[in-house]
Amino acid sequence: MKGKFHNFFKTSDNEQIFYTTNFKIDSSPKNVLVFNYGLVCSNFHFKEQVKFFDEQGYNILLHDYRGHYQSSGINDLEKITFHQLALDLKELVDFLGLSKITLIGHSMGVNVCLEFAKNFDSTVSKMILISGTILPVHNIMMNTHLTGPLKPILISLLEKYPKEFELFWKYGGWNPVIKKLIHAGGFNIDEVSSEFIEIYLNKLGQLGPDLFFTLIDQMQEHDILAFVHRIETKTLIIGGCSDKVIPNFLQRLMQSKLVNSQFYSIYKGSHVPQVDFPIYANERMDLFLTS
Repeated sequence: MKGKFHNFFKTSDNEQIFYTTNFKIDSSPKNVLVFNYGLVCSNFHFKEQVKFFDEQGYNILLHDYRGHYQSSGINDLEKITFHQLALDLKELVDFLGLSKITLIGHSMGVNVCLEFAKNFDSTVSKMILISGTILPVHNIMMNTHLTGPLKPILISLLEKYPKEFELFWKYGGWNPVIKKLIHAGGFNIDEVSSEFIEIYLNKLGQLGPDLFFTLIDQMQEHDILAFVHRIETKTLIIGGCSDKVIPNFLQRLMQSKLVNSQFYSIYKGSHVPQVDFPIYANERMDLFLTS
Protein backbone atom coordinates (compact mmCIF):
# COMPACT_ATOMS: atom_id res chain seq x y z
CA MET A 1 0.00 0.00 0.00
CA LYS A 2 1.11 3.56 -0.67
CA GLY A 3 0.77 4.55 2.96
CA LYS A 4 1.18 1.88 5.64
CA PHE A 5 0.44 2.30 9.31
CA HIS A 6 1.28 -0.70 11.50
CA ASN A 7 0.21 -1.11 15.10
CA PHE A 8 -1.00 -3.48 17.80
CA PHE A 9 -4.40 -3.45 19.45
CA LYS A 10 -4.98 -4.96 22.90
CA THR A 11 -8.23 -6.94 23.18
CA SER A 12 -10.45 -7.05 26.26
CA ASP A 13 -8.71 -10.28 27.32
CA ASN A 14 -5.25 -8.74 26.85
CA GLU A 15 -4.19 -10.36 23.60
CA GLN A 16 -2.28 -8.31 21.05
CA ILE A 17 -3.76 -8.10 17.54
CA PHE A 18 -1.42 -6.85 14.81
CA TYR A 19 -3.03 -4.70 12.12
CA THR A 20 -2.13 -2.51 9.17
CA THR A 21 -4.10 0.34 7.57
CA ASN A 22 -3.57 2.71 4.66
CA PHE A 23 -5.21 5.50 6.66
CA LYS A 24 -4.19 7.29 9.82
CA ILE A 25 -5.63 5.75 12.94
CA ASP A 26 -7.38 8.92 14.12
CA SER A 27 -9.02 9.72 10.75
CA SER A 28 -12.16 7.57 11.29
CA PRO A 29 -12.75 6.75 7.60
CA LYS A 30 -15.97 5.28 6.25
CA ASN A 31 -16.59 2.14 4.18
CA VAL A 32 -13.29 0.46 5.03
CA LEU A 33 -12.42 -2.82 3.28
CA VAL A 34 -11.50 -5.43 5.90
CA PHE A 35 -9.68 -8.49 4.58
CA ASN A 36 -9.99 -11.90 6.30
CA TYR A 37 -7.73 -14.68 5.04
CA GLY A 38 -8.23 -18.42 4.98
CA LEU A 39 -7.10 -21.48 6.91
CA VAL A 40 -3.40 -21.12 7.84
CA CYS A 41 -3.07 -18.57 5.06
CA SER A 42 -2.11 -14.90 5.24
CA ASN A 43 -2.85 -11.52 3.72
CA PHE A 44 -0.40 -12.49 0.98
CA HIS A 45 -3.39 -14.21 -0.68
CA PHE A 46 -4.94 -10.74 -1.10
CA LYS A 47 -1.77 -9.14 -2.47
CA GLU A 48 -3.29 -8.10 -5.81
CA GLN A 49 -6.57 -6.99 -4.26
CA VAL A 50 -4.84 -4.79 -1.67
CA LYS A 51 -2.69 -3.18 -4.37
CA PHE A 52 -5.66 -2.59 -6.68
CA PHE A 53 -8.06 -1.16 -4.10
CA ASP A 54 -5.34 0.96 -2.52
CA GLU A 55 -4.67 2.52 -5.94
CA GLN A 56 -8.43 3.06 -6.38
CA GLY A 57 -8.49 5.11 -3.19
CA TYR A 58 -10.29 2.65 -0.92
CA ASN A 59 -9.54 2.60 2.80
CA ILE A 60 -8.12 -0.78 3.84
CA LEU A 61 -7.68 -2.65 7.11
CA LEU A 62 -5.52 -5.79 7.29
CA HIS A 63 -5.22 -7.79 10.48
CA ASP A 64 -3.79 -11.03 11.80
CA TYR A 65 -6.14 -13.28 13.74
CA ARG A 66 -5.14 -14.13 17.29
CA GLY A 67 -2.60 -16.94 17.27
CA HIS A 68 -1.39 -15.96 13.79
CA TYR A 69 1.96 -14.40 12.88
CA GLN A 70 2.56 -11.19 14.85
CA SER A 71 -0.64 -11.43 16.92
CA SER A 72 -0.53 -13.14 20.30
CA GLY A 73 -2.77 -15.94 21.57
CA ILE A 74 -1.13 -19.06 20.17
CA ASN A 75 -0.69 -20.46 23.68
CA ASP A 76 -4.44 -20.50 24.29
CA LEU A 77 -5.85 -22.51 21.38
CA GLU A 78 -9.22 -23.02 23.07
CA LYS A 79 -9.94 -19.32 22.62
CA ILE A 80 -9.25 -19.36 18.88
CA THR A 81 -12.86 -19.74 17.76
CA PHE A 82 -14.79 -17.98 15.03
CA HIS A 83 -16.85 -16.22 17.67
CA GLN A 84 -13.69 -14.92 19.33
CA LEU A 85 -12.06 -13.92 16.04
CA ALA A 86 -15.19 -11.95 15.13
CA LEU A 87 -15.22 -10.36 18.59
CA ASP A 88 -11.54 -9.38 18.25
CA LEU A 89 -12.30 -7.73 14.93
CA LYS A 90 -15.31 -5.88 16.35
CA GLU A 91 -13.19 -4.52 19.19
CA LEU A 92 -10.54 -3.42 16.68
CA VAL A 93 -13.16 -1.78 14.43
CA ASP A 94 -14.62 0.08 17.41
CA PHE A 95 -11.16 1.16 18.55
CA LEU A 96 -10.46 2.62 15.10
CA GLY A 97 -13.83 4.38 15.08
CA LEU A 98 -15.11 2.66 11.94
CA SER A 99 -18.87 3.03 11.53
CA LYS A 100 -19.32 0.92 8.38
CA ILE A 101 -17.07 -1.76 6.93
CA THR A 102 -17.05 -4.12 3.97
CA LEU A 103 -15.93 -7.61 4.90
CA ILE A 104 -13.87 -9.56 2.37
CA GLY A 105 -13.16 -13.19 3.23
CA HIS A 106 -11.47 -16.10 1.51
CA SER A 107 -12.07 -19.78 2.40
CA MET A 108 -12.09 -19.94 6.22
CA GLY A 109 -12.25 -16.15 6.20
CA VAL A 110 -15.80 -16.58 4.90
CA ASN A 111 -16.68 -18.22 8.22
CA VAL A 112 -15.19 -15.26 10.08
CA CYS A 113 -17.18 -12.81 7.93
CA LEU A 114 -20.46 -14.65 8.43
CA GLU A 115 -19.92 -14.92 12.17
CA PHE A 116 -19.22 -11.18 12.31
CA ALA A 117 -22.30 -10.36 10.22
CA LYS A 118 -24.45 -12.57 12.43
CA ASN A 119 -23.43 -10.74 15.60
CA PHE A 120 -22.66 -7.21 14.39
CA ASP A 121 -24.79 -6.71 11.29
CA SER A 122 -25.26 -2.96 11.84
CA THR A 123 -21.51 -2.47 11.37
CA VAL A 124 -21.37 -4.26 7.99
CA SER A 125 -22.39 -2.52 4.76
CA LYS A 126 -21.41 -5.31 2.31
CA MET A 127 -19.59 -8.63 2.13
CA ILE A 128 -17.47 -10.33 -0.52
CA LEU A 129 -17.11 -14.06 0.15
CA ILE A 130 -14.60 -16.07 -1.89
CA SER A 131 -14.40 -19.88 -2.06
CA GLY A 132 -16.23 -20.54 1.19
CA THR A 133 -18.77 -23.09 2.37
CA ILE A 134 -21.71 -23.14 4.76
CA LEU A 135 -21.46 -26.93 5.19
CA PRO A 136 -19.12 -28.72 7.64
CA VAL A 137 -15.81 -29.31 5.91
CA HIS A 138 -15.32 -32.99 6.67
CA ASN A 139 -16.18 -35.13 3.67
CA ILE A 140 -16.54 -32.17 1.30
CA MET A 141 -13.02 -30.79 1.07
CA MET A 142 -11.34 -31.94 -2.14
CA ASN A 143 -14.80 -33.32 -3.04
CA THR A 144 -14.06 -36.60 -1.26
CA HIS A 145 -15.27 -38.47 1.82
CA LEU A 146 -11.67 -39.16 2.89
CA THR A 147 -10.97 -35.79 4.51
CA GLY A 148 -12.94 -36.69 7.65
CA PRO A 149 -11.13 -39.97 8.45
CA LEU A 150 -7.76 -38.44 7.53
CA LYS A 151 -7.75 -35.96 10.41
CA PRO A 152 -7.46 -38.50 13.30
CA ILE A 153 -4.64 -40.22 11.42
CA LEU A 154 -2.69 -36.98 11.19
CA ILE A 155 -3.36 -36.13 14.84
CA SER A 156 -2.13 -39.59 15.84
CA LEU A 157 1.10 -38.98 13.93
CA LEU A 158 1.49 -35.60 15.62
CA GLU A 159 1.05 -37.17 19.06
CA LYS A 160 3.44 -40.07 18.39
CA TYR A 161 6.11 -38.10 16.56
CA PRO A 162 5.65 -34.46 17.61
CA LYS A 163 9.14 -33.21 16.76
CA GLU A 164 9.27 -34.95 13.40
CA PHE A 165 5.74 -33.84 12.47
CA GLU A 166 6.39 -30.23 13.41
CA LEU A 167 9.70 -30.19 11.49
CA PHE A 168 7.93 -31.56 8.43
CA TRP A 169 5.18 -28.99 8.84
CA LYS A 170 7.68 -26.15 9.17
CA TYR A 171 10.03 -27.15 6.37
CA GLY A 172 7.83 -29.29 4.11
CA GLY A 173 7.43 -26.32 1.80
CA TRP A 174 11.01 -26.77 0.68
CA ASN A 175 10.16 -30.21 -0.68
CA PRO A 176 9.59 -29.95 -4.46
CA VAL A 177 7.03 -32.78 -4.39
CA ILE A 178 4.97 -31.01 -1.71
CA LYS A 179 5.15 -27.76 -3.66
CA LYS A 180 3.90 -29.44 -6.82
CA LEU A 181 1.04 -31.17 -4.99
CA ILE A 182 -0.11 -27.92 -3.38
CA HIS A 183 0.28 -26.05 -6.65
CA ALA A 184 -1.82 -28.54 -8.60
CA GLY A 185 -4.40 -29.09 -5.86
CA GLY A 186 -5.20 -25.54 -4.82
CA PHE A 187 -4.14 -23.21 -7.63
CA ASN A 188 -4.35 -22.77 -11.38
CA ILE A 189 -0.85 -23.93 -12.32
CA ASP A 190 -0.92 -21.98 -15.58
CA GLU A 191 -1.62 -18.67 -13.85
CA VAL A 192 0.13 -18.89 -10.46
CA SER A 193 3.91 -19.08 -10.26
CA SER A 194 5.87 -21.64 -8.24
CA GLU A 195 7.42 -18.69 -6.37
CA PHE A 196 3.97 -17.78 -5.03
CA ILE A 197 3.55 -21.36 -3.75
CA GLU A 198 6.93 -21.25 -2.05
CA ILE A 199 6.11 -18.01 -0.26
CA TYR A 200 2.70 -19.39 0.75
CA LEU A 201 4.19 -22.60 2.16
CA ASN A 202 6.91 -20.72 4.02
CA LYS A 203 4.25 -18.58 5.68
CA LEU A 204 2.17 -21.67 6.45
CA GLY A 205 5.23 -23.21 8.11
CA GLN A 206 5.24 -20.34 10.62
CA LEU A 207 1.88 -21.57 11.95
CA GLY A 208 1.97 -24.88 13.80
CA PRO A 209 -0.12 -27.96 13.05
CA ASP A 210 -2.01 -27.59 16.34
CA LEU A 211 -3.49 -24.32 15.09
CA PHE A 212 -4.46 -25.99 11.80
CA PHE A 213 -6.35 -28.78 13.58
CA THR A 214 -8.03 -26.28 15.90
CA LEU A 215 -9.36 -24.26 12.97
CA ILE A 216 -10.42 -27.35 11.01
CA ASP A 217 -12.53 -28.28 14.04
CA GLN A 218 -14.01 -24.78 14.01
CA MET A 219 -14.93 -25.13 10.34
CA GLN A 220 -16.53 -28.49 11.04
CA GLU A 221 -18.54 -27.28 14.03
CA HIS A 222 -19.51 -23.80 12.86
CA ASP A 223 -23.31 -23.59 12.84
CA ILE A 224 -23.60 -21.40 9.76
CA LEU A 225 -26.67 -23.19 8.41
CA ALA A 226 -28.59 -22.29 11.55
CA PHE A 227 -28.32 -18.55 10.96
CA VAL A 228 -27.23 -17.86 7.37
CA HIS A 229 -30.79 -17.25 6.16
CA ARG A 230 -31.15 -14.40 8.68
CA ILE A 231 -28.19 -12.43 7.30
CA GLU A 232 -29.50 -9.67 5.03
CA THR A 233 -26.19 -7.95 4.22
CA LYS A 234 -25.69 -7.33 0.50
CA THR A 235 -23.18 -9.99 -0.54
CA LEU A 236 -21.09 -10.93 -3.56
CA ILE A 237 -20.06 -14.60 -3.63
CA ILE A 238 -17.10 -15.53 -5.83
CA GLY A 239 -16.08 -19.06 -6.74
CA GLY A 240 -13.61 -20.69 -9.09
CA CYS A 241 -15.13 -23.14 -11.60
CA SER A 242 -12.21 -25.50 -11.03
CA ASP A 243 -11.99 -25.27 -7.24
CA LYS A 244 -10.79 -28.68 -6.03
CA VAL A 245 -10.68 -27.75 -2.32
CA ILE A 246 -14.20 -26.36 -1.80
CA PRO A 247 -16.09 -27.41 -4.95
CA ASN A 248 -17.94 -24.69 -6.84
CA PHE A 249 -21.43 -26.04 -6.09
CA LEU A 250 -20.91 -25.14 -2.43
CA GLN A 251 -20.62 -21.44 -3.27
CA ARG A 252 -23.83 -21.77 -5.29
CA LEU A 253 -25.49 -23.34 -2.26
CA MET A 254 -24.35 -20.41 -0.13
CA GLN A 255 -25.82 -17.99 -2.64
CA SER A 256 -29.16 -19.78 -2.47
CA LYS A 257 -29.26 -19.37 1.32
CA LEU A 258 -28.10 -15.76 1.63
CA VAL A 259 -31.18 -13.69 0.86
CA ASN A 260 -29.42 -10.62 -0.55
CA SER A 261 -26.57 -12.18 -2.50
CA GLN A 262 -25.28 -12.62 -6.03
CA PHE A 263 -22.82 -15.14 -7.47
CA TYR A 264 -19.85 -14.66 -9.77
CA SER A 265 -18.00 -17.68 -11.11
CA ILE A 266 -14.48 -17.30 -12.51
CA TYR A 267 -13.76 -19.63 -15.43
CA LYS A 268 -10.77 -21.90 -14.74
CA GLY A 269 -10.49 -20.38 -11.27
CA SER A 270 -9.16 -22.60 -8.49
CA HIS A 271 -9.70 -22.35 -4.73
CA VAL A 272 -7.94 -18.99 -4.91
CA PRO A 273 -9.54 -17.33 -7.97
CA GLN A 274 -8.45 -13.91 -6.72
CA VAL A 275 -4.85 -15.13 -7.11
CA ASP A 276 -5.39 -16.97 -10.41
CA PHE A 277 -7.20 -14.13 -12.18
CA PRO A 278 -6.80 -10.94 -10.12
CA ILE A 279 -7.93 -8.63 -12.94
CA TYR A 280 -11.30 -10.39 -13.28
CA ALA A 281 -11.78 -10.67 -9.53
CA ASN A 282 -10.81 -7.06 -8.84
CA GLU A 283 -13.05 -5.62 -11.58
CA ARG A 284 -16.06 -7.62 -10.40
CA MET A 285 -15.45 -6.71 -6.76
CA ASP A 286 -15.07 -3.03 -7.66
CA LEU A 287 -18.31 -3.11 -9.66
CA PHE A 288 -20.12 -4.65 -6.68
CA LEU A 289 -18.69 -2.08 -4.25
CA THR A 290 -19.64 0.90 -6.43
CA SER A 291 -23.09 -0.32 -7.50
